[in-house]
Amino acid sequence: VNLFCTPKCVFYVIFILRSFEWTFINLNQNRVPMSKLVLILNCGSSSLKYQLIDMENEAVLCIGLVERIGIEGSILTQKKDGVEGKYVKEQPMKDHQDAIKLVLEGVLDSTYGGVKDMAEIDAVGHRVVHGGEKFASSVIITEEVEEAMRKCSELAPLHNPANLMGIDAIKAVLPGVPNVGVFDTAFHQTMPASSYLYGLPHRLYTEYGVRRYGFHGTSHKYVSQRAAAMLGKDIADLKIITCHLGNGASIAAVDGGKVVDTSMGLTPLEGLIMGTRCGDIDPAIIPFIMKKENLDADGVDKLMNKESGVYGMTGISSDFRDISTAAAEGNQKAIDALDAYHKRVKKYIGAYAAEMNGVDAIVFTAGLGENGIDDRLAIASNLEVLGVKMDAEANNVRGKETVISAADSKVKVLLIPTNEELMIARDTLELVK
Repeated sequence: VNLFCTPKCVFYVIFILRSFEWTFINLNQNRVPMSKLVLILNCGSSSLKYQLIDMENEAVLCIGLVERIGIEGSILTQKKDGVEGKYVKEQPMKDHQDAIKLVLEGVLDSTYGGVKDMAEIDAVGHRVVHGGEKFASSVIITEEVEEAMRKCSELAPLHNPANLMGIDAIKAVLPGVPNVGVFDTAFHQTMPASSYLYGLPHRLYTEYGVRRYGFHGTSHKYVSQRAAAMLGKDIADLKIITCHLGNGASIAAVDGGKVVDTSMGLTPLEGLIMGTRCGDIDPAIIPFIMKKENLDADGVDKLMNKESGVYGMTGISSDFRDISTAAAEGNQKAIDALDAYHKRVKKYIGAYAAEMNGVDAIVFTAGLGENGIDDRLAIASNLEVLGVKMDAEANNVRGKETVISAADSKVKVLLIPTNEELMIARDTLELVK
Protein backbone atom coordinates (compact mmCIF):
# COMPACT_ATOMS: atom_id res chain seq x y z
CA VAL A 1 0.00 0.00 0.00
CA ASN A 2 2.79 2.39 0.93
CA LEU A 3 4.55 1.60 -2.35
CA PHE A 4 1.48 2.35 -4.57
CA CYS A 5 0.66 5.52 -2.66
CA THR A 6 4.00 7.20 -3.38
CA PRO A 7 3.82 10.34 -5.58
CA LYS A 8 6.07 8.70 -8.17
CA CYS A 9 3.78 5.66 -8.52
CA VAL A 10 0.66 7.83 -8.75
CA PHE A 11 2.33 9.80 -11.54
CA TYR A 12 3.04 6.62 -13.55
CA VAL A 13 -0.52 5.33 -13.08
CA ILE A 14 -1.98 8.65 -14.29
CA PHE A 15 0.43 8.64 -17.24
CA ILE A 16 -0.62 5.10 -18.26
CA LEU A 17 -4.34 5.90 -17.96
CA ARG A 18 -3.99 9.09 -20.03
CA SER A 19 -2.07 7.10 -22.67
CA PHE A 20 -4.98 4.67 -22.95
CA GLU A 21 -7.37 7.65 -23.24
CA TRP A 22 -5.34 9.29 -26.00
CA THR A 23 -5.09 5.97 -27.89
CA PHE A 24 -8.87 5.47 -27.66
CA ILE A 25 -9.56 9.00 -28.90
CA ASN A 26 -7.27 8.52 -31.90
CA LEU A 27 -8.81 5.14 -32.76
CA ASN A 28 -12.29 6.58 -32.39
CA GLN A 29 -11.48 9.50 -34.68
CA ASN A 30 -10.13 7.19 -37.39
CA ARG A 31 -12.80 4.50 -37.25
CA VAL A 32 -15.30 3.96 -40.07
CA PRO A 33 -18.76 4.90 -38.74
CA MET A 34 -21.24 2.04 -38.71
CA SER A 35 -24.06 2.59 -41.19
CA LYS A 36 -27.49 2.75 -39.62
CA LEU A 37 -29.82 4.37 -42.15
CA VAL A 38 -30.08 2.21 -45.25
CA LEU A 39 -32.10 3.14 -48.35
CA ILE A 40 -33.45 0.09 -50.21
CA LEU A 41 -34.19 0.37 -53.93
CA ASN A 42 -36.03 -2.14 -56.11
CA CYS A 43 -35.96 -0.75 -59.64
CA GLY A 44 -38.21 -2.10 -62.38
CA SER A 45 -38.24 -1.01 -66.00
CA SER A 46 -40.78 1.76 -65.31
CA SER A 47 -41.24 1.56 -61.55
CA LEU A 48 -39.23 1.92 -58.36
CA LYS A 49 -40.10 0.60 -54.89
CA TYR A 50 -38.13 1.90 -51.93
CA GLN A 51 -37.83 1.86 -48.15
CA LEU A 52 -35.69 3.80 -45.69
CA ILE A 53 -34.75 1.57 -42.75
CA ASP A 54 -33.08 2.46 -39.46
CA MET A 55 -30.93 -0.61 -38.86
CA GLU A 56 -30.36 0.23 -35.21
CA ASN A 57 -33.83 -1.20 -34.53
CA GLU A 58 -34.78 -2.33 -38.08
CA ALA A 59 -37.62 0.20 -38.15
CA VAL A 60 -39.04 1.32 -41.51
CA LEU A 61 -38.94 5.10 -41.48
CA CYS A 62 -40.81 5.53 -44.77
CA ILE A 63 -41.89 3.42 -47.73
CA GLY A 64 -42.77 4.46 -51.25
CA LEU A 65 -43.48 3.58 -54.86
CA VAL A 66 -42.68 5.45 -58.08
CA GLU A 67 -44.75 4.45 -61.09
CA ARG A 68 -44.72 5.20 -64.82
CA ILE A 69 -41.07 6.31 -65.08
CA GLY A 70 -40.49 7.54 -68.62
CA ILE A 71 -44.23 7.37 -69.29
CA GLU A 72 -46.88 10.06 -69.17
CA GLY A 73 -48.49 10.31 -65.74
CA SER A 74 -45.39 9.64 -63.58
CA ILE A 75 -46.26 9.57 -59.88
CA LEU A 76 -44.54 8.99 -56.53
CA THR A 77 -46.50 7.84 -53.49
CA GLN A 78 -44.93 7.58 -50.04
CA LYS A 79 -46.21 6.62 -46.60
CA LYS A 80 -44.84 6.84 -43.07
CA ASP A 81 -45.89 4.40 -40.38
CA GLY A 82 -48.07 6.02 -37.75
CA VAL A 83 -48.82 9.09 -39.88
CA GLU A 84 -52.18 9.45 -41.59
CA GLY A 85 -52.35 10.28 -45.27
CA LYS A 86 -49.55 10.03 -47.80
CA TYR A 87 -46.97 12.06 -49.67
CA VAL A 88 -47.76 12.30 -53.38
CA LYS A 89 -45.67 13.85 -56.14
CA GLU A 90 -46.98 13.93 -59.71
CA GLN A 91 -44.55 15.27 -62.29
CA PRO A 92 -42.75 14.00 -65.39
CA MET A 93 -39.82 11.65 -64.75
CA LYS A 94 -37.91 10.93 -67.93
CA ASP A 95 -35.61 8.35 -66.31
CA HIS A 96 -34.59 6.68 -63.05
CA GLN A 97 -32.28 9.55 -62.12
CA ASP A 98 -35.27 11.91 -62.13
CA ALA A 99 -37.21 9.37 -60.08
CA ILE A 100 -34.47 8.96 -57.48
CA LYS A 101 -34.14 12.73 -57.08
CA LEU A 102 -37.84 12.78 -56.18
CA VAL A 103 -37.38 9.77 -53.87
CA LEU A 104 -34.72 11.69 -51.95
CA GLU A 105 -37.00 14.72 -51.75
CA GLY A 106 -39.67 12.43 -50.33
CA VAL A 107 -37.47 10.88 -47.65
CA LEU A 108 -36.52 14.43 -46.60
CA ASP A 109 -40.16 15.51 -46.22
CA SER A 110 -40.81 16.84 -42.71
CA THR A 111 -44.11 14.92 -42.35
CA TYR A 112 -43.78 11.72 -44.35
CA GLY A 113 -40.00 11.35 -44.62
CA GLY A 114 -37.35 9.80 -42.40
CA VAL A 115 -34.30 12.10 -42.45
CA LYS A 116 -33.51 15.79 -42.20
CA ASP A 117 -30.38 15.66 -44.34
CA MET A 118 -29.28 13.30 -47.12
CA ALA A 119 -25.94 12.95 -45.35
CA GLU A 120 -27.79 10.78 -42.82
CA ILE A 121 -28.22 8.05 -45.46
CA ASP A 122 -25.25 5.76 -44.86
CA ALA A 123 -25.70 3.16 -47.60
CA VAL A 124 -27.99 2.06 -50.42
CA GLY A 125 -29.01 -1.55 -51.00
CA HIS A 126 -30.18 -2.54 -54.49
CA ARG A 127 -32.25 -5.56 -55.39
CA VAL A 128 -30.65 -7.10 -58.48
CA VAL A 129 -32.57 -9.87 -60.22
CA HIS A 130 -29.83 -11.83 -61.99
CA GLY A 131 -26.27 -12.40 -60.82
CA GLY A 132 -25.60 -15.53 -62.87
CA GLU A 133 -22.85 -17.75 -61.47
CA LYS A 134 -20.69 -14.73 -60.72
CA PHE A 135 -22.37 -13.80 -57.43
CA ALA A 136 -23.12 -16.31 -54.68
CA SER A 137 -23.60 -13.54 -52.11
CA SER A 138 -24.29 -9.83 -51.85
CA VAL A 139 -21.44 -7.49 -52.81
CA ILE A 140 -20.28 -3.89 -52.64
CA ILE A 141 -20.98 -2.50 -56.10
CA THR A 142 -17.86 -1.57 -58.07
CA GLU A 143 -17.27 -0.95 -61.77
CA GLU A 144 -16.33 -4.63 -62.13
CA VAL A 145 -19.59 -5.69 -60.47
CA GLU A 146 -21.61 -3.41 -62.75
CA GLU A 147 -19.91 -4.90 -65.80
CA ALA A 148 -20.77 -8.42 -64.62
CA MET A 149 -24.38 -7.30 -64.11
CA ARG A 150 -24.49 -6.00 -67.67
CA LYS A 151 -23.35 -9.39 -68.94
CA CYS A 152 -26.23 -10.99 -67.05
CA SER A 153 -28.74 -8.61 -68.67
CA GLU A 154 -29.19 -11.09 -71.53
CA LEU A 155 -30.69 -13.51 -68.98
CA ALA A 156 -32.89 -10.84 -67.34
CA PRO A 157 -33.52 -8.21 -70.04
CA LEU A 158 -36.48 -6.63 -68.23
CA HIS A 159 -34.81 -6.37 -64.84
CA ASN A 160 -31.02 -6.04 -64.79
CA PRO A 161 -30.89 -2.93 -67.04
CA ALA A 162 -33.39 -1.23 -64.71
CA ASN A 163 -31.33 -2.28 -61.67
CA LEU A 164 -28.25 -0.76 -63.30
CA MET A 165 -30.12 2.46 -64.01
CA GLY A 166 -30.97 2.72 -60.32
CA ILE A 167 -27.33 2.21 -59.33
CA ASP A 168 -26.10 4.83 -61.80
CA ALA A 169 -28.76 7.27 -60.61
CA ILE A 170 -27.75 6.88 -56.95
CA LYS A 171 -24.08 7.35 -57.81
CA ALA A 172 -24.98 10.62 -59.53
CA VAL A 173 -27.27 11.92 -56.78
CA LEU A 174 -25.46 10.52 -53.70
CA PRO A 175 -21.77 10.37 -54.70
CA GLY A 176 -19.57 8.60 -52.20
CA VAL A 177 -22.37 6.66 -50.53
CA PRO A 178 -21.64 2.90 -50.70
CA ASN A 179 -23.95 0.81 -52.88
CA VAL A 180 -24.60 -2.89 -52.30
CA GLY A 181 -26.07 -5.37 -54.78
CA VAL A 182 -28.29 -8.12 -53.36
CA PHE A 183 -29.03 -10.74 -56.00
CA ASP A 184 -32.24 -12.76 -56.37
CA THR A 185 -30.17 -15.64 -57.71
CA ALA A 186 -27.43 -15.65 -55.04
CA PHE A 187 -29.13 -17.77 -52.36
CA HIS A 188 -29.65 -20.56 -54.91
CA GLN A 189 -25.98 -20.83 -55.87
CA THR A 190 -25.49 -23.65 -53.35
CA MET A 191 -27.42 -26.03 -55.63
CA PRO A 192 -25.40 -29.05 -56.79
CA ALA A 193 -24.83 -29.66 -60.50
CA SER A 194 -27.42 -32.43 -60.40
CA SER A 195 -30.04 -29.78 -59.63
CA TYR A 196 -28.98 -26.97 -61.95
CA LEU A 197 -27.90 -28.81 -65.12
CA TYR A 198 -30.44 -29.43 -67.89
CA GLY A 199 -30.54 -32.47 -70.16
CA LEU A 200 -29.03 -30.47 -73.01
CA PRO A 201 -25.62 -30.51 -74.74
CA HIS A 202 -23.08 -29.46 -72.12
CA ARG A 203 -21.61 -26.80 -74.39
CA LEU A 204 -24.83 -24.77 -74.01
CA TYR A 205 -23.99 -24.48 -70.33
CA THR A 206 -20.30 -23.70 -70.78
CA GLU A 207 -20.78 -21.28 -73.70
CA TYR A 208 -24.06 -19.56 -72.85
CA GLY A 209 -24.69 -20.27 -69.18
CA VAL A 210 -27.85 -22.30 -69.85
CA ARG A 211 -28.63 -23.78 -66.41
CA ARG A 212 -31.08 -23.41 -63.54
CA TYR A 213 -30.46 -20.25 -61.53
CA GLY A 214 -33.61 -19.79 -59.46
CA PHE A 215 -35.17 -16.54 -58.29
CA HIS A 216 -36.89 -14.97 -55.24
CA GLY A 217 -33.71 -15.96 -53.38
CA THR A 218 -33.87 -13.04 -50.97
CA SER A 219 -37.39 -14.04 -49.93
CA HIS A 220 -36.52 -17.74 -49.60
CA LYS A 221 -33.50 -16.83 -47.48
CA TYR A 222 -35.49 -14.55 -45.17
CA VAL A 223 -38.40 -16.91 -44.50
CA SER A 224 -36.20 -19.98 -44.05
CA GLN A 225 -34.17 -18.13 -41.41
CA ARG A 226 -37.36 -16.88 -39.73
CA ALA A 227 -38.78 -20.42 -39.74
CA ALA A 228 -35.73 -21.70 -37.86
CA ALA A 229 -36.06 -18.86 -35.35
CA MET A 230 -39.79 -19.52 -34.84
CA LEU A 231 -39.10 -23.21 -34.25
CA GLY A 232 -36.25 -22.39 -31.89
CA LYS A 233 -33.81 -24.57 -33.82
CA ASP A 234 -30.54 -24.16 -35.65
CA ILE A 235 -31.24 -23.87 -39.39
CA ALA A 236 -28.29 -26.18 -39.97
CA ASP A 237 -30.39 -28.98 -38.46
CA LEU A 238 -33.55 -28.34 -40.51
CA LYS A 239 -34.99 -29.40 -43.86
CA ILE A 240 -37.34 -26.62 -45.00
CA ILE A 241 -39.52 -26.19 -48.10
CA THR A 242 -40.27 -22.53 -48.76
CA CYS A 243 -43.23 -21.64 -50.98
CA HIS A 244 -43.12 -18.08 -52.36
CA LEU A 245 -46.59 -17.90 -53.90
CA GLY A 246 -47.64 -14.72 -55.66
CA ASN A 247 -48.28 -13.56 -59.21
CA GLY A 248 -44.76 -14.88 -59.75
CA ALA A 249 -44.13 -18.01 -57.69
CA SER A 250 -41.33 -20.39 -56.81
CA ILE A 251 -40.50 -23.14 -54.32
CA ALA A 252 -37.12 -23.94 -52.80
CA ALA A 253 -35.72 -26.92 -50.93
CA VAL A 254 -33.49 -25.59 -48.14
CA ASP A 255 -31.41 -28.26 -46.42
CA GLY A 256 -29.29 -27.10 -43.51
CA GLY A 257 -29.72 -23.47 -44.54
CA LYS A 258 -28.56 -24.10 -48.12
CA VAL A 259 -30.69 -24.39 -51.24
CA VAL A 260 -30.43 -27.80 -52.90
CA ASP A 261 -33.16 -27.26 -55.51
CA THR A 262 -35.67 -24.65 -56.68
CA SER A 263 -38.51 -24.51 -59.18
CA MET A 264 -37.58 -21.52 -61.38
CA GLY A 265 -34.88 -22.08 -63.94
CA LEU A 266 -32.78 -20.15 -66.45
CA THR A 267 -35.55 -17.56 -66.27
CA PRO A 268 -38.56 -17.06 -63.95
CA LEU A 269 -40.79 -18.89 -66.47
CA GLU A 270 -40.08 -22.44 -65.30
CA GLY A 271 -41.86 -24.15 -62.42
CA LEU A 272 -45.30 -23.38 -61.05
CA ILE A 273 -48.32 -22.11 -62.93
CA MET A 274 -48.33 -18.36 -62.17
CA GLY A 275 -50.41 -15.28 -62.84
CA THR A 276 -49.45 -14.95 -66.53
CA ARG A 277 -46.59 -17.49 -66.84
CA CYS A 278 -47.21 -21.05 -67.95
CA GLY A 279 -44.60 -22.76 -65.76
CA ASP A 280 -43.54 -26.31 -66.64
CA ILE A 281 -44.73 -27.52 -70.04
CA ASP A 282 -43.67 -30.12 -72.60
CA PRO A 283 -40.90 -28.34 -74.59
CA ALA A 284 -42.34 -29.77 -77.81
CA ILE A 285 -45.37 -27.52 -77.31
CA ILE A 286 -43.22 -24.51 -78.29
CA PRO A 287 -42.41 -25.46 -81.93
CA PHE A 288 -45.88 -26.96 -82.27
CA ILE A 289 -47.57 -23.66 -81.29
CA MET A 290 -45.10 -21.60 -83.33
CA LYS A 291 -46.16 -23.46 -86.45
CA LYS A 292 -49.88 -23.49 -85.67
CA GLU A 293 -50.04 -19.81 -84.65
CA ASN A 294 -47.33 -18.60 -87.05
CA LEU A 295 -45.34 -17.12 -84.15
CA ASP A 296 -41.69 -16.11 -84.03
CA ALA A 297 -39.49 -16.45 -80.93
CA ASP A 298 -40.69 -13.13 -79.48
CA GLY A 299 -44.30 -14.09 -80.12
CA VAL A 300 -44.11 -17.41 -78.31
CA ASP A 301 -42.11 -15.81 -75.49
CA LYS A 302 -44.90 -13.25 -75.03
CA LEU A 303 -47.52 -16.01 -75.09
CA MET A 304 -45.78 -18.06 -72.38
CA ASN A 305 -44.78 -15.14 -70.14
CA LYS A 306 -47.67 -12.71 -70.45
CA GLU A 307 -50.69 -14.54 -71.86
CA SER A 308 -50.61 -17.85 -69.99
CA GLY A 309 -50.87 -18.94 -66.35
CA VAL A 310 -54.23 -18.63 -64.62
CA TYR A 311 -54.95 -15.61 -66.82
CA GLY A 312 -54.65 -17.65 -69.99
CA MET A 313 -56.37 -20.69 -68.50
CA THR A 314 -59.45 -18.71 -67.44
CA GLY A 315 -59.54 -15.58 -69.59
CA ILE A 316 -60.54 -13.75 -66.40
CA SER A 317 -57.54 -12.26 -64.65
CA SER A 318 -53.98 -12.85 -63.46
CA ASP A 319 -55.10 -11.93 -59.93
CA PHE A 320 -55.78 -15.06 -57.88
CA ARG A 321 -58.44 -13.19 -55.89
CA ASP A 322 -60.48 -12.75 -59.06
CA ILE A 323 -59.97 -16.41 -59.97
CA SER A 324 -61.11 -17.51 -56.49
CA THR A 325 -64.23 -15.33 -56.72
CA ALA A 326 -65.09 -16.79 -60.13
CA ALA A 327 -64.51 -20.35 -58.85
CA ALA A 328 -66.83 -19.71 -55.89
CA GLU A 329 -69.49 -18.60 -58.39
CA GLY A 330 -69.15 -21.90 -60.25
CA ASN A 331 -66.91 -20.86 -63.16
CA GLN A 332 -65.47 -24.21 -64.29
CA LYS A 333 -62.37 -22.73 -65.93
CA ALA A 334 -61.53 -20.96 -62.69
CA ILE A 335 -62.12 -24.14 -60.67
CA ASP A 336 -59.87 -26.14 -63.00
CA ALA A 337 -57.15 -23.47 -62.95
CA LEU A 338 -57.04 -23.39 -59.14
CA ASP A 339 -57.04 -27.18 -58.92
CA ALA A 340 -54.14 -27.35 -61.39
CA TYR A 341 -52.26 -24.66 -59.46
CA HIS A 342 -52.71 -26.38 -56.10
CA LYS A 343 -51.68 -29.72 -57.54
CA ARG A 344 -48.51 -28.27 -59.08
CA VAL A 345 -47.43 -26.76 -55.74
CA LYS A 346 -48.21 -30.03 -53.95
CA LYS A 347 -46.12 -32.00 -56.49
CA TYR A 348 -43.09 -29.79 -55.87
CA ILE A 349 -43.45 -30.13 -52.10
CA GLY A 350 -43.56 -33.91 -52.43
CA ALA A 351 -40.60 -33.96 -54.80
CA TYR A 352 -38.45 -31.79 -52.54
CA ALA A 353 -39.34 -33.82 -49.45
CA ALA A 354 -38.12 -36.90 -51.33
CA GLU A 355 -35.01 -35.12 -52.55
CA MET A 356 -34.03 -34.03 -49.02
CA ASN A 357 -35.08 -37.39 -47.53
CA GLY A 358 -37.55 -35.66 -45.25
CA VAL A 359 -38.94 -32.27 -44.31
CA ASP A 360 -39.24 -30.50 -40.95
CA ALA A 361 -41.15 -27.39 -42.01
CA ILE A 362 -43.13 -26.02 -44.94
CA VAL A 363 -43.36 -22.23 -45.22
CA PHE A 364 -45.95 -20.19 -47.13
CA THR A 365 -45.10 -16.60 -48.05
CA ALA A 366 -45.72 -13.77 -50.59
CA GLY A 367 -49.11 -12.43 -51.70
CA LEU A 368 -51.06 -15.65 -52.19
CA GLY A 369 -49.04 -17.60 -49.64
CA GLU A 370 -49.72 -15.01 -46.96
CA ASN A 371 -53.37 -14.31 -47.75
CA GLY A 372 -54.79 -17.33 -49.60
CA ILE A 373 -56.46 -19.17 -46.73
CA ASP A 374 -58.29 -21.66 -48.95
CA ASP A 375 -55.27 -22.07 -51.23
CA ARG A 376 -52.93 -22.97 -48.36
CA LEU A 377 -55.43 -25.48 -47.00
CA ALA A 378 -55.94 -27.08 -50.42
CA ILE A 379 -52.18 -27.39 -50.97
CA ALA A 380 -51.19 -28.67 -47.51
CA SER A 381 -54.13 -31.02 -46.98
CA ASN A 382 -53.75 -34.72 -47.81
CA LEU A 383 -50.03 -34.62 -47.13
CA GLU A 384 -50.27 -36.96 -44.16
CA VAL A 385 -47.82 -39.29 -45.91
CA LEU A 386 -45.18 -36.62 -45.27
CA GLY A 387 -46.26 -36.06 -41.67
CA VAL A 388 -48.34 -32.93 -42.33
CA LYS A 389 -51.57 -32.36 -40.42
CA MET A 390 -53.36 -29.07 -40.97
CA ASP A 391 -55.50 -27.10 -38.51
CA ALA A 392 -58.23 -25.23 -40.41
CA GLU A 393 -58.81 -22.84 -37.52
CA ALA A 394 -55.11 -22.01 -37.11
CA ASN A 395 -54.88 -21.53 -40.89
CA ASN A 396 -57.74 -18.99 -40.87
CA VAL A 397 -55.38 -16.00 -40.79
CA ARG A 398 -53.82 -13.54 -43.23
CA GLY A 399 -50.40 -11.92 -43.25
CA LYS A 400 -49.43 -12.93 -39.72
CA GLU A 401 -46.32 -14.83 -38.66
CA THR A 402 -47.72 -18.03 -37.14
CA VAL A 403 -47.84 -21.83 -37.20
CA ILE A 404 -50.88 -23.01 -39.17
CA SER A 405 -50.50 -26.78 -38.79
CA ALA A 406 -52.05 -28.90 -36.04
CA ALA A 407 -50.26 -29.13 -32.71
CA ASP A 408 -49.50 -32.82 -33.29
CA SER A 409 -48.29 -32.37 -36.89
CA LYS A 410 -44.86 -33.94 -37.33
CA VAL A 411 -44.06 -31.39 -40.02
CA LYS A 412 -44.71 -27.80 -39.02
CA VAL A 413 -46.48 -25.59 -41.55
CA LEU A 414 -45.82 -21.89 -41.09
CA LEU A 415 -47.13 -18.64 -42.51
CA ILE A 416 -44.32 -16.07 -42.61
CA PRO A 417 -44.78 -12.71 -44.38
CA THR A 418 -41.70 -12.12 -46.48
CA ASN A 419 -39.52 -9.07 -45.99
CA GLU A 420 -37.08 -8.88 -48.87
CA GLU A 421 -36.29 -5.23 -48.12
CA LEU A 422 -35.16 -6.06 -44.58
CA MET A 423 -33.03 -8.93 -45.89
CA ILE A 424 -31.42 -6.54 -48.39
CA ALA A 425 -30.85 -3.99 -45.61
CA ARG A 426 -29.20 -6.60 -43.38
CA ASP A 427 -26.85 -7.71 -46.15
CA THR A 428 -26.06 -4.08 -46.94
CA LEU A 429 -25.28 -3.28 -43.31
CA GLU A 430 -23.11 -6.39 -42.97
CA LEU A 431 -20.99 -5.37 -45.95
CA VAL A 432 -20.54 -1.64 -45.22
CA LYS A 433 -20.51 -1.44 -41.42
